[in-house]
Amino acid sequence: MDWLCCFNSSQHGGGRSLSTSGKGKSHEGIMRFGFSLVKGKASHPMEDYHVAKFMQIQGHELGLFAIYDGHLGDSVPAYLQKHLFANILKEEEFWVDPRRAISKAYDKTDQAILSRTADLGRGGSTAVTAILINGKSLWVANVGDSRAVLSSRGQARQMTTDHEPNTERGSIENRGGFVSNMPGDVPRVNGQLAVSRAFGDKSLKSHLRSDPDIQNTKVDGNTDVLVLASDGLWKVMTNQEAVDIAKRFKDPQKAAKQLTTEAVKRDSKDDISCVVVRFMG
Repeated sequence: MDWLCCFNSSQHGGGRSLSTSGKGKSHEGIMRFGFSLVKGKASHPMEDYHVAKFMQIQGHELGLFAIYDGHLGDSVPAYLQKHLFANILKEEEFWVDPRRAISKAYDKTDQAILSRTADLGRGGSTAVTAILINGKSLWVANVGDSRAVLSSRGQARQMTTDHEPNTERGSIENRGGFVSNMPGDVPRVNGQLAVSRAFGDKSLKSHLRSDPDIQNTKVDGNTDVLVLASDGLWKVMTNQEAVDIAKRFKDPQKAAKQLTTEAVKRDSKDDISCVVVRFMG
């Protein structure tokens, strides 16, 4: 199946190895996307990766969009960039039951990452993925606190669930872990990780979950903008603020760059990455 090669090419971009901004459009040119990534103020290398592309498969057009926010290194988000969508599309039931295919692929991908700790290291990553099928059906999934926000007639709707230790404290404690604000003032699993679900993180995996929350919605004439971003954006900006900024620009690349620029102005210190998909002209 030669479409798998597309995930190994530079077409989708991402991370520090390729362009930090760019754009593209659907086959008919009706839908367009732009992306922008800005390294944070930490001393370690950029740990955010993304995917943004349209592709033709079996007579269908798919829009594939993702943000992967790594921690303790960039190996896991780089692995996700290359493999997660391919694993989803390899599931035989994808075309009849996308929800089940996405769930199974997330689990299989996490297991593959855990089995390669010697190569990939002990780090992990969040993920937010959006699959647009034939411009009509949108499937969004996430683990961690990278977020997807959809705008309809200018009104922001959060399509993902932020998986934070305080909100999933019961699950963590039932697995033998604990939530602590020490060190610092952010709730963390076992005092280490500020999200309650993630890919990788082998040393914490017995206390973490990696199953995604999955949402599906129909795209219609009222749908205008989709924003995917890492928490470097959402720490300093509300969902509605992000949509309001994105909607000011017909060019989604300019919208994405304005979002990252504004987050920097608001003193976000984390890596900042976002993808903007514009559904209307």
